[in-house]
Amino acid sequence: MDPEIAEALAPMADAVRPELGDVEGRRAFWEPIIGAASNGQPMPSDVTMTDHTVTAADGARITVRWYAKDGAKPGSAVLFFHGGGYIFGHIDLFDGPVARYVAASGVPMLSVEYRRAPEFPFPTPLEDAYAALRWLHDRAPELGVDRDRIAVMGDSAGGGLAAALAILTRERGGPKIAHQILIMPMLDDRPPTPDPYIEPYALWSYDDSRTAWPALLGAAAGGPGVPPTAAPARLEDATGLPPAYIEVGQLDVFRDEDLAYAAELSRAGVPVEFHLHPGAPHEFDSIAFKADVAQRATADRVRVLKSL
Repeated sequence: MDPEIAEALAPMADAVRPELGDVEGRRAFWEPIIGAASNGQPMPSDVTMTDHTVTAADGARITVRWYAKDGAKPGSAVLFFHGGGYIFGHIDLFDGPVARYVAASGVPMLSVEYRRAPEFPFPTPLEDAYAALRWLHDRAPELGVDRDRIAVMGDSAGGGLAAALAILTRERGGPKIAHQILIMPMLDDRPPTPDPYIEPYALWSYDDSRTAWPALLGAAAGGPGVPPTAAPARLEDATGLPPAYIEVGQLDVFRDEDLAYAAELSRAGVPVEFHLHPGAPHEFDSIAFKADVAQRATADRVRVLKSL
């Protein structure tokens, strides 16, 4: 493990992890960590946040939060999905990271309070995402957004949701997505064989994945009938998907599926920028944000946001 990351993670070394299948235990374990990481860096003073509501496919009202930098020029925008394995996390916990992306890039973002499994399994989170995309597309003129410059972005499960939304939008002929920014995305519901080089350092563990996917997909998880809109690693034809920026740590349990997804997109002619960060586990950037590798990763994301 990168020594700067190891130092930042040292306080978590003796933490007692929830048992396999314990969703509530993971919510109790992870949400305080996410909140602390979000608040560990200064909150930008030049970003305004405004809440709106979106009507989902089933008539439910979901919250979306618009982050805009004061004085920034109109143009591109990003639809953002937070991480949490589809089973935990709220937009409030990610105010810090999203606001910092907006402050650094000048690109506004719409963060989506998609509903969580197991209370709301697939396809509810994806339909919430699609409703938010349509809302942003429909209101683009009043928000000063160019409809042809809307990207999707997410980390972990949020990265998987962003990838799935790109696939769904292609299938439905829906609003255009200009780019997909996938940060250590969670893509494959099929349980991998634990890697002995990863397992001792895994921040998000193999048991976490074995808990999260069945919560989202039920008994179908890992079976033959899972569509790529649920688990993008199932994709067999990536033709026509938006250009992608993908990154993952070398000590992340999602490493192999993210590598494979980058290759799948590339084989279909989709432009891909891929980064594999040595010595880095899952969510290294939020907890060890002072580490050199985290600073470089954040700079790359901001560079891509500015290019939209």
